[in-house]
Amino acid sequence: MTATKHKYDRIPYLVVYEDKSAFKDTYAGEIDKVALSCQLLKPKDSPSKTVVIWSHPIGGGSYLPMMAALAKSGVHTIYCDTRYRGVDTALIMEKVICDLGAVVRDAKERLGYEKVVLGGWSGGGSMSLFYQSEAEQPSVTSTPAGDPPDLTTRGFIPADAVMLVAAHHARHVTFTEWLDPSVTDENDPENRDVELDIYDPRNPNQPPYSAEYLKRFRQAQIDRNRRITKWVKDKLATYKAAGQTNREYGFVVHRTMADPKWLDPTIDPNGRKPNWCFLGDPEVVNDSPVGLARFCSLRSWLSQWSYDDARADGVKCAAKISVPVLVVGNTADDGITPEHTKRLYEAVSHDDKELVWIQDANHYFFGQQEKAVEAAETCANWLQKHGM
Repeated sequence: MTATKHKYDRIPYLVVYEDKSAFKDTYAGEIDKVALSCQLLKPKDSPSKTVVIWSHPIGGGSYLPMMAALAKSGVHTIYCDTRYRGVDTALIMEKVICDLGAVVRDAKERLGYEKVVLGGWSGGGSMSLFYQSEAEQPSVTSTPAGDPPDLTTRGFIPADAVMLVAAHHARHVTFTEWLDPSVTDENDPENRDVELDIYDPRNPNQPPYSAEYLKRFRQAQIDRNRRITKWVKDKLATYKAAGQTNREYGFVVHRTMADPKWLDPTIDPNGRKPNWCFLGDPEVVNDSPVGLARFCSLRSWLSQWSYDDARADGVKCAAKISVPVLVVGNTADDGITPEHTKRLYEAVSHDDKELVWIQDANHYFFGQQEKAVEAAETCANWLQKHGM
């Protein structure tokens, strides 16, 4: 199957559906209407009744090298953007998987595919696992803020398999691992604990970090996340007590790229280079506008970033699903280190699972077209082995 390099058509289309909301939480479009931008990469000479649907909470992956490589391998591939394409300021994970559910239904009922496989790259991994767990065992009746949607009423169509590529545990887990614990006052981020500021040369703790220091550092990251969560819950409670049920509040989370593993490659080692992360120089990213959770709303924080409240937890959700799972890790990933890949694989509670490593590959296969092809062929062969 993978020896032939197939030509393919890239077909853009929209999935539009109605989704009632108490207030408008995305900029574009009519309230209560959701329009999802999708692309079908359809091999010209390789008919199939199976399609792989890839998505990500904030999308943007339709032109990643692997999407084209999959189509060239003969795999029918859909990339769909959620309603939050390009911005996660007000993103609600429960609504994200409603969007994915609409695309899955459209692929089966309108496009005519008999089998659907979920493809989860990076943050799309925990998203896909959250969807599949709610499709198989629906349990979530509201967002962490107590708002709709009730996922148990959505009638999600379960996928027939899940493929994870360079996926991490969850947005809230990864974010907390990156959160800078040196910030002692959210209103004055320049006021910092020197011993927890890994970018401050005055910090007596330098790479390679001791196990004792890392334990203290990780706990301080969780503590900061929980302080923000408490503030968020208190603010929402104050609004609701005043009868302002739908009121929101935007805020900034400063310094969010301070994982010691970027400076110390002996932590969860792989082939990544030191003093670097997938967004660039981590010290620069720590204050950059592109940092995770830089701009937030109250409800989005609870649904997307809260260490204790967010539900799109890949490890927990993987344990609930029954379909075959392929996990692909990149050994030089500069975003997701091996512990994430291994934990997702180990979390799958059945035996129809496989773990494959792409040697020397970075997070996006940027500048590594041959690695994208290798990963695509790995996926294509696995699908063929499973009759899909």
